[in-house]
This record gives sequence, structure tokens and C-alpha cells, in this order.
Amino acid sequence: MFGSLALTGVGHGTPDAILMGIEGETPDEVDTSTIKSRVQDIYNTKSIRLDGTHRIHFDPEKHLIFNYFKTLPQHPNGLRFCAYDYEANMIATNEYFSIGGGFVVNEETQLDHGENVYYKQENKKNALASRREQDVAVVALPFRNADELLQVCRRENMTIAQVVYENELRWSTPEEIRRKLLRIWNTMDESIRNGVMASSDDYLPGQLRVRRRAPKLYGKLLKGLYGPVVTKSEYHDSQIAASNESLAVALQPSAYPISLSVLPKRQRKRFFLPALDYLSVYAIAVNEENACGGRVVTAPTNGAAGTIPAVLKYYLEFISEHPERDVMEFLLTTAAIGMLFKRGASISAAEVGCQGEVGVACSMAAAGFTAVMGGTVDQVENAAEIGMEHNLGLTCDPIAGLVQVPCIERNALAAVKAIAAAQLALNGEGDHRVSLDQVIETMRQTGLDMMSKYKETSQGGLAVNVPMC
Repeated sequence: MFGSLALTGVGHGTPDAILMGIEGETPDEVDTSTIKSRVQDIYNTKSIRLDGTHRIHFDPEKHLIFNYFKTLPQHPNGLRFCAYDYEANMIATNEYFSIGGGFVVNEETQLDHGENVYYKQENKKNALASRREQDVAVVALPFRNADELLQVCRRENMTIAQVVYENELRWSTPEEIRRKLLRIWNTMDESIRNGVMASSDDYLPGQLRVRRRAPKLYGKLLKGLYGPVVTKSEYHDSQIAASNESLAVALQPSAYPISLSVLPKRQRKRFFLPALDYLSVYAIAVNEENACGGRVVTAPTNGAAGTIPAVLKYYLEFISEHPERDVMEFLLTTAAIGMLFKRGASISAAEVGCQGEVGVACSMAAAGFTAVMGGTVDQVENAAEIGMEHNLGLTCDPIAGLVQVPCIERNALAAVKAIAAAQLALNGEGDHRVSLDQVIETMRQTGLDMMSKYKETSQGGLAVNVPMC
């Protein structure tokens, strides 16, 4: 492992993921409850089951090498595999790069528009040429940036979700698209459920000793402990008038200086904004599951996996009238925005900091929420722009390399910010001074200017200023 992949590898669970990959497991199928024991078995026996079929000698303490201060030129997240025969002669080697969002490329695929080199149960050479080469002209309605996407939508009188759906039909049937989208949502929903149903006494892995918060927060919501102090019916007009009169007197300027020592200590007030509470607990639940090695959807990354599920879950629970249709429209819309960021900038914190992870997630969620709320394509683009504009410059500085602090809370804040961005866009006409393309380019330039210690290396920011004990 090289660079950022090495510096935050242990905290990110990268070694365990590599070992499971060598054993032939896939992220969507592996039994996550067995990973810890299987990894321990590999360490104990100093052997590993290659592709799950036969054992070979493998000592993780010697054969997993962390090159903390060396970075491969192609990308900060570099990984080199070397295979040796029984006489210790190298028989094969290759370098791979994790470019964010679960996408992996090597030198031979750099020109394939970031196409993932990993094909499940299939040799890449046997894949369809259109899928393998990713020629932009293959899709029915090609677009390279937000401006072209909006032009397509206006010309074809289609929504952003419909454009993406039409392009997906080149590779999948309508039923396959539906099934895949619903599977993505079901996985998201399951990660929320697992997060809120976990024991509130559990600590997240690692030396920070961070306790799970989602179960307790969710329990309070269900018990109504965040309810208002008084209801409207309990407050009469006379009381309101008296209250207003008292307030007017209290706000009159005083002729004497006020002594802070005589100010009464305020009683704690209960503040009831259920949307904020539910958005926060959903996002926190997902990211706590991620921190514990549970299954989450890379949306657009694992460190930012809680934002989009939180916003979609809130919409389905409290607003939606057609859940299945809304799930498809939401996810197709967010996918389009994610494509734009991946093509125009990056969704890798190792390249551009957390603006490429939580910032992009916020932008995607804002766009998806605006779409299902009935926003126009211009309003959707506006919401996506707002979501990123106010995340520009966001650093990635996880303490001890763990995807916990500040990552978990940051997803909750991003979910709330996404709703706020959507509301601003929906209350406008879609016209705005800064375009989505401009903010994507700004994000790219900002990421290039950002020092490496703020880009997923745990060498700056909170990672060096907060004690780990």
C-alpha cells in the first residue's frame, strides 16, 4: 500500500478488505459478521485461501507492506500486488489505484473513462466492448458536464432521472434496472436499521473509544422525548399578549450597566425539529455501521455513505406517496450528479479532501431531494451547486485514520445541509449566479491546491490536534 492508502489503511480497514479480496469475497456478498474471525485466522495460521480454493503461505505481518512516505505517480491511493512461486521468484506484479467510489483502475485502464477493472465472475476481455471501452458516444443521450445534461433534458423534454434511465437501457432491461436500484436502496435501508438497532453500549472499533450514538438517539425519537414543551391549544391569546408585553419591556435599553453575575441561570429548553433529528440519526446510523465494518452502499464513498440514505429515508418515511418510483428517481438523479463530479473533478478524499466525499454526497442528496419534490431540472442543478458550493475546501483529517471523527457527524450535517440546499433551490426559479460546472471546476482546483496533510493522510488538522487517549 502506498501514500494515503497506507497512512490511513488500518483505520479504514484496508488490510482486512485486501485479505478478503484475495480470498475471493466481494463487498456485496461477503458475510460481514465473519470478517473479523477470518482475518484473525489468517494471522494465526500465516496462510490464506487464494480465491477461496486453496491455501498458500501468507504472513500478513510480513507480506502486507505499508509504504507511508512513498506515493505512486498515478494516484495517492496506490496498491501493488506481487505474486511469487515456491522458490520466491516473482512471477507476476501489477499496480492498482483506488480512485474513489469503489472504482479501481490500473495503468491499462486509465483511458477507459474510469471504468472499473473488476468484473464479477467475468473476465474483462469477455465483457461487451461498449461496456469495456466506455465510449461516450455509445449511450443514447451522452453528456460530459452539467450544461450538456441540462441541454439534453430541455431538448428531449426529460428529467435528469429519465436521461440516466434511458442511457442505462443500453446495458440493462427495465426490470434489471429496477431490481438493481431497489437492491441499492434496500442495502442502504438495512444499514440504517442495523445502526439504530445496535446496542447503545457498544464502542466503535479503535483507540478513540467512541460510543455508538444512533441507537440512543433513535430511542428518544420513538419515545417522543424531543416533543414540544407546550401545545398551541394550551397557550391562550391573553397569555401571548402578556408575553409580548413582557418581552417589549425586557428589550428596552437599560440606563444602568448590566452585571452578568446577576443574570439568572437558564433552564434547558427542548427544541423540536423532527426533520433535523431524523436526518441526523439516519446518517449517524449508517456511518457507525461503516465504522464497525458493516455493509453500506458506497454513495459516493464509504466515508460519506450516510448522507444520501438519510435524505432518501426521511423522504420515504414522511413525504413520499409512491416509494418505489421515488427511490428510482432519487437514485438516478443522484447518480447523474455523481457522474459529473467524478468526470470533472474527483470523489477521492486522497485527491481533493473531504469536499470530494461528504461535499459530493451533499450535492447529490440535494439534487435527488429536489427532483422527488417536483423541482425542475434547473432547480435540481441549482440544488446540487448549492450543496457543493458550501463544502468547498472541506478537509479530510480523520483522527487515527479511523472513519469516525469527524466523519460520522459530518454526514449528519451534510444531510441537513442537503435539505436546506434543496429548499433554497425549490423556492427559486432555477436561475443563479454560480453554475454547477463552475463549482465542480472550483472544487477540482481547490483540491489540487490543498496540502497533502489535509487529504486523507491523518497528518494534519484534527488528526494531529486531538489527543487519541
